[in-house]
Amino acid sequence: MASLLYRLGSFAARKAWTVIVSWVLILGIGVGAFLTLGGTLSNSFDIPGTASGAVIDELADKLPDTAGGTGTVVYKTEDGSPFTDEQKKAISDLAMSAEDLDGVARVIDPFDAQQQQDDQAQKLADGQHQITDGRAQLDAAQTQLDDGRAQLDAGLAQLTAARTQAEQAGAGSAQLAALDAQIAALNAQLAQVSAQNAQLDESRLTLDDNADQVEQGSTLLDLADGIGVVSEDGSTAIVNISFVDPRLELSEEVKQGAIDHFESAPIDGVEVDFGTDIAQGVPEIFGVGEAVGLVFAAIVLIVMLGSLLAAALPIVTAIVGVGVGVTASLAFSGVVNMASVTPVLGVMLGLAVGIDYSLFIVNRHRKQLLAGVPVRESIGLATGTSGTAVVFAGTTVIVALLALNVTGVPFLGLMGTVGAVCVAVAVLVAITLAPAILGLVGTRPLSRRARTTIGQEHAAGKPVKRMSTLRAIVTALVSVVALLIIAIPAMSMRLGLPDGSSEPSDSTSYRAFQTVDEQFGEGANGPLLVTATLDDAVSDDDLLSTQVTIAQAIADQDDVVAVAPIAASDDNTLLAFQVVPEEGPNSASTEKLVQELRTMPAIDDGITLGVAGQAAINIDISEALAGVLPLYLVVVVGLSLLIMIVVFRSLLVPLIATGGFVLSLFATYGLIVAVFQFGWGAEIIGLHSTGPILSFLPVILVGILFGLAMDYQLFLASGMREAYVHGASARDAVAQGFRAGRSVVIAAALIMVSVFGGFIFSESTIIRSIGFGLAFGVLLDAFVVRMLLMPALMHLLGRSAWWLPRWLDRILPNVDMEGAALERDHPGMKAVAVPTTTDSVPTTRTSA
Repeated sequence: MASLLYRLGSFAARKAWTVIVSWVLILGIGVGAFLTLGGTLSNSFDIPGTASGAVIDELADKLPDTAGGTGTVVYKTEDGSPFTDEQKKAISDLAMSAEDLDGVARVIDPFDAQQQQDDQAQKLADGQHQITDGRAQLDAAQTQLDDGRAQLDAGLAQLTAARTQAEQAGAGSAQLAALDAQIAALNAQLAQVSAQNAQLDESRLTLDDNADQVEQGSTLLDLADGIGVVSEDGSTAIVNISFVDPRLELSEEVKQGAIDHFESAPIDGVEVDFGTDIAQGVPEIFGVGEAVGLVFAAIVLIVMLGSLLAAALPIVTAIVGVGVGVTASLAFSGVVNMASVTPVLGVMLGLAVGIDYSLFIVNRHRKQLLAGVPVRESIGLATGTSGTAVVFAGTTVIVALLALNVTGVPFLGLMGTVGAVCVAVAVLVAITLAPAILGLVGTRPLSRRARTTIGQEHAAGKPVKRMSTLRAIVTALVSVVALLIIAIPAMSMRLGLPDGSSEPSDSTSYRAFQTVDEQFGEGANGPLLVTATLDDAVSDDDLLSTQVTIAQAIADQDDVVAVAPIAASDDNTLLAFQVVPEEGPNSASTEKLVQELRTMPAIDDGITLGVAGQAAINIDISEALAGVLPLYLVVVVGLSLLIMIVVFRSLLVPLIATGGFVLSLFATYGLIVAVFQFGWGAEIIGLHSTGPILSFLPVILVGILFGLAMDYQLFLASGMREAYVHGASARDAVAQGFRAGRSVVIAAALIMVSVFGGFIFSESTIIRSIGFGLAFGVLLDAFVVRMLLMPALMHLLGRSAWWLPRWLDRILPNVDMEGAALERDHPGMKAVAVPTTTDSVPTTRTSA
């Protein structure tokens, strides 16, 4: 590997302009592809096979009108007064005309919906009054009938007795016939009374049926109390939009079209804002904070390298690499659903590793120039030695990022792929473009003063002193305990996706979220869509009672504010309900409610519930991502362990590196939870609201931080191994390798912290949390694990750190991380004495 990279670096130095022009052309092709093929970025996240996804599929089949995405438009009077009739009409007109927009299925006029709700309530109240009056009338009629029957029965008894007496007295037939006629007349009247009584009974049954319906309707109305689209004070109204396509397939053009429509006709005295479902902002790829981070990185480079030209080179090459990687990736955004955070992640990684990788090569080249090595020879040697470490460090990062595809989460796999592409481009730029530029500038990467000392014997500095065993033990213990304490908050981590409260405080989505929260309650920002699947179809006559039964069962759950039926399938086997929870979509109580609804026993032994809606979808995504984290950690660590075993030809060094990473990872989780969930010090970074941790952040951090941690592990441990294979004792090699690599690793870590730290001040909470996690993850891993814990453990292990079974040593490929082949073939790799206080004769290693 070292020899191959030596030839590549030498070629780049000789054909500098060819290499530079080639990269410029590649950058131009990437930009052109992006401009012609690129599409829009999405703020939607999806994971196949979730419970909410199954519910949405069922709705799409039987209730397609409820399966589409939704949008929220919030109108509010500027002075808090009720809407005037003119303002109501203007809003209603906009709502009605919005139904003609592309991709819009229907739009609910809030004032019409409120009027219908009021009419329904009045109708039920009138119906209840009519039923009460009807019962009173029926009771009065029944009393009259009963009195009439009693009179008729009494008269009939008298006539019957009179006829008997007349017959016994020998009355004539004419007299008996007259009595019989009177008795027949009374019986006829009694028959009429019986018929009238039957009619009253029938009317009573009808009234009872109507009363049941009114009562059930009143029950539903009571259960739905709390679901509204016009606030009680009449100052706020919500226009709900239903789109044709499901939320995850909803294009940004359709969303923007809806926003443009409602913004096209401003209403005097009324403000309009839009919910995150249609107006969640796409974060800036590069902003002021990121620029400040880049400036700080430049300052670190100038301080370390002592030359503006040398400091500018890593930044220039990193920018070229980012330009190529990000534009090439964005060119595919027209054919794949790419999350808006994906290119930002590419910029983060491309800048950070791009600067670091070029720095490693430039730093080695400068040292070799000072030692008198000719320019082109030095470029080739720097590319062959430090370039080898760059390739393997980059490979580790790429493997970790590409492994995101094994999680089975499409948007996460795409993020990892784009990140891996940007890192791969950064590696290629470092081993080709950086040597080409170095070939053009000659010895000017050195300051003028340094150039006057080229070829002279340079002082080796203070002798390298190995640490004491006691110091190693104390350092290891303190480092581990400190990281474990920092990691404690991670035990309380809750995962979720950002809602409107996480948006920038001056954004329309944040204002809409806060307005709905204040006027309609927290839960109105995250209503649930609950479906009831029936084993047997219910008749139309029994539909209302079935809806009441289901709604009551749902309302009986804790943290439910209101329930309302919204649709029923044509065959009455699928019913849909809107459920408003007590708290917002990211609250623990809402998450608990979703789980309880899904695990409820079947209602009436044949009705099962399903839950969808934005809050449920976010919960499902968070749970799925938490579930894939262990698998992903095993895959990444396993693959990277294999790479490090090959590179270091050791079993214990990779295990130490991995164990240290796990400690720094959970310490990073602890810091993220403390700031973004608990709110400790949130005001320092301008965070105005706290909540669950971004659901895919733990997985992302595993991949990126593990790769970056192994970068520093490679550069420090490869120096230690280089000293060890060149004759130093194991413990002296630890001291020599640490001294040789500490300055460049410190600079590289500070650069990464600066670049990632710049993203902490992004307006997007997603970008903030990723930048924060990466910045502090690198800080903890580089300065606590790699520069304190790892050297201490290496010292304690001594020679056993480099132990490798002979059978494994024979089958492993030789990657020549120490540049032994170059040392044999290129005498220019002059040995430099590095004295140690425990050696009577200085040990030597190759120039680095």
